[in-house]
Amino acid sequence: MRSLYVPHLKEGLFNLSEDESRHVVKVLRAKVGYSYTLMDGKGGSAEGEIIEITKNSCLLKVGEVSVEDRPLFGLTMIVAPTKRTERFEWFLEKATEIGVDRIYPVFTSRSECKVEKFERWNKILISAMKQSKRKWLPELMPTEDLEKTVTHVRRDVSCDFFIAHCMDGIEGHEKIHLLNALPKGQSAVIAIGPEGDFTIEEVTMMMSHEGSEITLGDMRLRTETAALTAVTFYNAVQVKG
Repeated sequence: MRSLYVPHLKEGLFNLSEDESRHVVKVLRAKVGYSYTLMDGKGGSAEGEIIEITKNSCLLKVGEVSVEDRPLFGLTMIVAPTKRTERFEWFLEKATEIGVDRIYPVFTSRSECKVEKFERWNKILISAMKQSKRKWLPELMPTEDLEKTVTHVRRDVSCDFFIAHCMDGIEGHEKIHLLNALPKGQSAVIAIGPEGDFTIEEVTMMMSHEGSEITLGDMRLRTETAALTAVTFYNAVQVKG
């Protein structure tokens, strides 16, 4: 059964938003009597049946709403958007499918992309949530510079903080692999830099906020590949025996 995004989901009669109505009518070719899974992105879901359609609106009869509790722990990603925005958007889509709790896009000193596309990026998260049938929509934060973001994250999220970069370990010792550093059953924050990597000064700043240097392996990865690899590693650790 296909899924629809309904932010203010409730039982009874409900009109879809204009955007979702257009999607249902023009893309899904829906008809009266069709049923869909409705999701609010906050753990709630229900089955809804279309009882009336016009060109720009759909009226649904919504059944009982069930609510899935928010996970006790999750992953926060700090990622520099890529110069080619479609690469960053690919990361947003796949990270949502695999599992991420919060995403902080950041501008760094070496960022080649200095443009925020919040509305577009959030729509990609919504689409990926519907496709993957995840009950919780990842929280997309406004884009800020790296230091401001790190300050906010360390104030709001109390957990291990990992910094992925391609340089030798700044503290003079070998960097630990992320798979060996990630805790099971705990939240984590992982920072991924731009195409040109973080600077030494940026890594040092993050380490002053209790960040730990890590490696993702011997290969040099693109920003979006590194970010998705980190998401995959985190979720793999959570399910391993």
